[in-house]
Amino acid sequence: MTSTLVHLDPAAELHACLDRVDAVDVEALDHEGTADLLRALTRAEARVAAKKLQLLACAERRRTASRSGAASTGQWAARLANADQVVAQRQVSLATGLERRGATRRALSAGEISAEHAAVIVHADRQLPARVTLEQRVVVERALVEKARVLSPGSLRKAARRALAAVEADVAVVDAHEHQIVSDQEAHARARTRLSLHDNDDGTVTGHFTIPVLQGHLLRKILETITAPRRARVGATRAQSGHSAVRSLGADWDRARGEAFCELLEHLPTDHLHPKTAATLVVTVGLDTLRGTLKVARLDTDETITAGEARRLACNSRLLPVVLGGASLPLDLGRSARLFTEAQRTALGTRHTTCAADGCERPFAWTELHHREPWTRHGPTDLDNAIPLCRFHHQRIHDQHYEHAETSDGSIAFRERC
Repeated sequence: MTSTLVHLDPAAELHACLDRVDAVDVEALDHEGTADLLRALTRAEARVAAKKLQLLACAERRRTASRSGAASTGQWAARLANADQVVAQRQVSLATGLERRGATRRALSAGEISAEHAAVIVHADRQLPARVTLEQRVVVERALVEKARVLSPGSLRKAARRALAAVEADVAVVDAHEHQIVSDQEAHARARTRLSLHDNDDGTVTGHFTIPVLQGHLLRKILETITAPRRARVGATRAQSGHSAVRSLGADWDRARGEAFCELLEHLPTDHLHPKTAATLVVTVGLDTLRGTLKVARLDTDETITAGEARRLACNSRLLPVVLGGASLPLDLGRSARLFTEAQRTALGTRHTTCAADGCERPFAWTELHHREPWTRHGPTDLDNAIPLCRFHHQRIHDQHYEHAETSDGSIAFRERC
């Protein structure tokens, strides 16, 4: 009796299995079935990643890249997969790191942890002090693998800063090691800090920045604070709120954060900058424009803004207007006579806790003081003529497309002009 050995192609079997999975009608699954399949696919994803990393490690040992003329295994792998070389090289680094960390490699191969978890563990091991022995490193690794089974990669990354605690009883030593890790991270973040701005020549500026996590969280907190209060009650008109009362997710929130960022920039204090005038935006505007004429104003950066924006900014203390008469001669090089004082603002805060626009809940602290009777029409700078408006409603009150009226309770209601 003879037997025939059948050699199966692992890649073909893998794709055949995936074809069967792809044939599953996900719409026909119930909630439990959906969850079960998602868990199974997540585990399979980790197992596939483990095998891919083993292949990369093998290729690195065999110097496979040199046979195809590639400069590195990362470059070789990137060519094969049409991937970014930086990402591929990072995977090669993880692959070689896993070769010396059996517990992590086995957990990933079993689908118990993800490749992201594995990367955190490998990085944590590399950060351990040189005095830590191989036996101690195994103990630390196993402890991190156990944590990885129940923590997200982000949470594991934070816990890994104290990984030394698995083999070090002295809390002070563990604290010092964690402090050094965070200190190195901060130095690395400062070195990578960047900001670039590009004028799109269409009235917008596109920017990109990389900042340390501390300042990033500060910015996020501030923007969340600005966007958190509801601008208008449910059912308010678009003229009053500027958008549907209940925002959808996605682009609307991106725009809300963008507008909040603009509001933040307009409220940044420049008092302690050297020289202060370098951070002062100068707007050259005709007196007739301040009085309501539809003419643009010019910034000292050689850009132009609308009359409405110029009039709104003229209410704030972060802009220096150079008001020109008919002969283009300076009539006013300051605004102390028409700016509300801090004492007046404090007093007004006893009357208002929010923006004065009907239904707006923007805090009073973030409002701008608007002259009920315009200063350019001889309106006085006193409390009875002051209206606190958030940036959005201050823009709206200067917008020629809208009209406003004071309601019986003193709030300001807006509607589109017919």
